[in-house]
Amino acid sequence: MKKIKAAVLSGTDKDFEIKTLQITEELAPHDVRVHMVASGICHTDEAVRNGQGGQFPFPAVLGHEGAGIVTEVGRAVRSTKPGDHVVLCYDYDGYCKNCLNGRPAACVNWNRLNMEGTRIDDSVPFFTEDGTPVKMLFNQSSFASETIVDDRNVTVIDKKIDLRKVGPLGCGFVTGSGTVFNGLKPEVGSSLVIFGTGAVGLGALMAAKITGCSKVICVDIVPKRLELAESLGADFVINSKESDPVAEIRKITDGGANYVIDTTGITPVMQQAFEALASGGTFAPLAVTRHEFKIDHPFADLTSYEKTVKGVLMGEAVPQKAIPELIEFWQAGKFPFDRLEKFYSIEQINEANQASISGEVIKPVLIIDPDYQPA
Repeated sequence: MKKIKAAVLSGTDKDFEIKTLQITEELAPHDVRVHMVASGICHTDEAVRNGQGGQFPFPAVLGHEGAGIVTEVGRAVRSTKPGDHVVLCYDYDGYCKNCLNGRPAACVNWNRLNMEGTRIDDSVPFFTEDGTPVKMLFNQSSFASETIVDDRNVTVIDKKIDLRKVGPLGCGFVTGSGTVFNGLKPEVGSSLVIFGTGAVGLGALMAAKITGCSKVICVDIVPKRLELAESLGADFVINSKESDPVAEIRKITDGGANYVIDTTGITPVMQQAFEALASGGTFAPLAVTRHEFKIDHPFADLTSYEKTVKGVLMGEAVPQKAIPELIEFWQAGKFPFDRLEKFYSIEQINEANQASISGEVIKPVLIIDPDYQPA
């Protein structure tokens, strides 16, 4: 087996440790071997680390916002070839009824493929030096110098694009933008409120401006993040430490918002988000959290106002379609996601993760290959 470097998590609430692992040299027919250049850190990684995402098997290599260069492919792979530059996203089976209907984020095997720590045949590509299997996340595990993924994890991009920047398009930014583009599909002139101005929330903000929402409102408790939201096009910002967000939203929208997104996963905030809806409005709670959201009186609070609570996973995005579209928006100056990024070396992963947890940095990006030079 070949030796690689990876950030390994040994258990819940542990720090990441940089270790030497072994990676299998034999590829299955649909496998793609990727030399990793960079990876974003997502709040889902932290939810797995701290247990908010539920039980997860350890030891594990996390990371699911990877970007790198294909070095080898299995004999059945047709979507990519060695030398291609790629962004990695979630896995899906490609043959269930939802995948065949163009909804891979609703794949009936989504959790099995992405959140149970192994590939579909229960195997893993990573092992400790003494032979202990090391689990995966999103069939990707991008916090490693090399990984093996399925060809459905892969989206090929132009080699001129800086791979250090685009990994977060594989989760945080595609989730936020896709929730608007695909999940909510707001009408031109509608109002949309976003609770939480992290990567997902700001991705939703930029998408809302592209779609033509006339009143885009961002709610947070950190003044610098609200200032950033304004610079990205928010029409109104509300500091919920200083004023009642529900009252302010109702005032701005003349009764309530058409669409509301919550990215915080905090119970009282989710309740506020639901209360801020107008009659006929739709609420999308997006955070990976074990906190509760309740509707105590379904008829009085939901049915009689024809409100909708909608689950949207991964922005309902088809990665191979959505990621190139986001890159086009970025190149046109309409989706400046790279303004939200800060680079760290992979050895600084714990520092970078803490900066994400605290809100100091919107999107930390780990540089895994420091020798990479963009074209």
